[in-house]
Amino acid sequence: MSRAFTREEDSENAIAGIGERPVSLHRNLVTVNGLAMIDAEMASLRAALANAEADSDRERIALVSRDLRYWSARRENAELSVPEPDGSVVRFGMSVTLEDEAGKAVTWKIVGEDEADPAKGSISHVSPMALALFGKSVGDTVLVNGREWEVVGLRQ
Repeated sequence: MSRAFTREEDSENAIAGIGERPVSLHRNLVTVNGLAMIDAEMASLRAALANAEADSDRERIALVSRDLRYWSARRENAELSVPEPDGSVVRFGMSVTLEDEAGKAVTWKIVGEDEADPAKGSISHVSPMALALFGKSVGDTVLVNGREWEVVGLRQ
């Protein structure tokens, strides 16, 4: 058996074995921005799939198709959730400003899992911090990972 034939066979097995992207078992709550992000991702993937098919790039077709299936499933079960205006307790979609024991302030926006990006100030609604904050009001405290935080501000 030639070495070239073995490489091609290995490549085919790699494509077949890419597997599906895992889909969270949690409710797929999304903000308006999160829903727009899913739609944009799907449009981008459709264009990438067309390009991969035009180039007959089987590996790229397989990868993009897998990602498109993931985002299609996420779009299908997305639940748009918008917090009530002037809400007085922490809910999905709100920005919450917290202060720790040392007086350090941080603001988190509670968003869907696919939209969450802690480096940019957004956390998933299933994160320990968000779970601890739900239902709290300004002045309430929460304990997360051994640190106490006080809710000092809420906004939609």
